[in-house]
Amino acid sequence: MVSLSMLAHKGIMDLHTHGIGNYDTRTKNPEDILKIASLHGRAGTSAILPTVYSGAVRQMRENMEAVRRAMQAQGVKGSRGQGVKRGEKKILNLTQPSTFNLQPSSLILGVHLEGPFLNPTKCGALNKGSFIKPSISSLKKLIDGYEDIIKIITIAPELPGALKVIKKCASMGIRVNMGHSDATYKQALDGKKAGARSISHIFNAMRQFHHREPGLAGFGLLDEEIYIEVIADGIHLSPDVLRFIFKIKPHDRILLVSDSIKGAKDKKGAIYTKNGVLAGSSISLADAVRNLKNLGIPEAEALKSAVKTPKKYLTA
Repeated sequence: MVSLSMLAHKGIMDLHTHGIGNYDTRTKNPEDILKIASLHGRAGTSAILPTVYSGAVRQMRENMEAVRRAMQAQGVKGSRGQGVKRGEKKILNLTQPSTFNLQPSSLILGVHLEGPFLNPTKCGALNKGSFIKPSISSLKKLIDGYEDIIKIITIAPELPGALKVIKKCASMGIRVNMGHSDATYKQALDGKKAGARSISHIFNAMRQFHHREPGLAGFGLLDEEIYIEVIADGIHLSPDVLRFIFKIKPHDRILLVSDSIKGAKDKKGAIYTKNGVLAGSSISLADAVRNLKNLGIPEAEALKSAVKTPKKYLTA
């Protein structure tokens, strides 16, 4: 049995979570973000990137402001330089037995923007009416003043203008994930060449894998440098697909994420919209590690995907 204290002791980092319990990132209130951090901390997660849903630019900026204020409340300054370095040092310490101190709350590392430069044909449970065409001017309106706390942004690389936006984000030190995308294999490769380094929740909200066009999912599996997010709830990806991924993908490129949403930990398995669309998971990363161990994946490898690999992705 994997104990909660051991999981927290290892410094688990969740780079894609929208919410948990009765709280999510669709908020202006930093207390809601702090509640999310607290609930994840109790579930064994040491650090999180609150993930902002695609929405109107004004709304996404309000959500980012709530995250920034929550970070300030935790004592993590929202600025590149000393404040961020202190936060990163704190995470590094969480993985060291000599400095481990079980915290009641996950450390908020910054923010992950899931949108708004996404493909409406692969919206999933996101509001496709909020998606906009990628452009440098739209990017500036979205991130101006928040560049210091934005760690990841998910973009569909096949959209006209997307490659320029990906290149700009990469030049600023913002990690770019490809997702909510109908990209072909070649378009995914173009996204990587422009600076994208990972794929959000592989197989979900993207072109289906086909033996004549493997698409974004096939690219994520075959390219040895690209990172992939994996939701190990047994529903977003079947147990057999989870085994398949861990069999063929280098383990130091697998990022376990919860993609948890409001209602998580109150329900079992995944969470669906009223229309039956898969909206997110109800697991924590501690649950994900346990699920993988039950599938026969070595515990050390499962933990690597929740501890070392996300830290490497954010800091390399």
